[in-house]
Amino acid sequence: MCRNIKVLANFAPPATDDEIRASALQFVRKLSGTTKPSRANEVVFNQAIEDVTAAAEKLVRSLVSNAPPRNRDEEARKAKERARERYGAPGDASSERSRVEP
Repeated sequence: MCRNIKVLANFAPPATDDEIRASALQFVRKLSGTTKPSRANEVVFNQAIEDVTAAAEKLVRSLVSNAPPRNRDEEARKAKERARERYGAPGDASSERSRVEP
């Protein structure tokens, strides 16, 4: 799964149209293997974005969950904490890639 595509279901407030479109764009970019299509493929690339956006919006708006809605700020805090645990704090010796000293 693309790392840039974020979970959009079960948030309060709900995902915005822009967030859904951004996830569709990332998905189409991943499938096509390009961030900017050639002129020959521009029309189908843009149509794919529109089609995926429509499908994603229908999905996200239709999902039902018994879990309480997630809080965006809390989820962002958890993601930062996971990153800190995985990669270490900036400037820590543990976060620097091992280097070969000359």
